Amino acid sequence: MLSRDERINGINLSLKEVDQNTESISVTIEGDDLDFESIKEVLEQAGAVIHSIDQVVAGKRFVEEVTLQPENS
Repeated sequence: MLSRDERINGINLSLKEVDQNTESISVTIEGDDLDFESIKEVLEQAGAVIHSIDQVVAGKRFVEEVTLQPENS
């Protein structure tokens, strides 16, 4: 289980979409020195398939994404 990994400080799983054959979830993992391959292996053992990684945040603090408005709005 991912929650037993000492490098992981927290996990958030959110169901995003359900159709006939699949359930799409968003997985957010926070921690230090995370190992993608071991995380992927645990998820795949649970029956998950990773289709994309939408965001990676690194550094000493979280930097939030900002949406800029066009100048003429």
